[in-house]
Amino acid sequence: MVTEKIVDDEKRIDRAAYVLKAVAHPLRIKIIHMLNENDELNVSAIYKNLNAEQSLISHHLINMRDKGILDIRRSGKNIYYFLIDKAVANIIDCIYESKLM
Repeated sequence: MVTEKIVDDEKRIDRAAYVLKAVAHPLRIKIIHMLNENDELNVSAIYKNLNAEQSLISHHLINMRDKGILDIRRSGKNIYYFLIDKAVANIIDCIYESKLM
């Protein structure tokens, strides 16, 4: 029965809502797009490209990392951010292509 499947998938539904909330900000969507195109970037590259304050970009990067959207790679003093799963960028692309736009 359909209702039983929805109840059984409640944890997955909750996680999907959590991820969607985590990326539901214009700057975060831009960052995700940039990381999807470039594999990994440091904070400087991101804030310069988006013409935004470094502290604001850092806040969004840390938030998305804490929520499991991004991870980091350290190289010397540099920290490079990357998408854990590029499927999140595909979700955004699906929204772009939908009738909602």
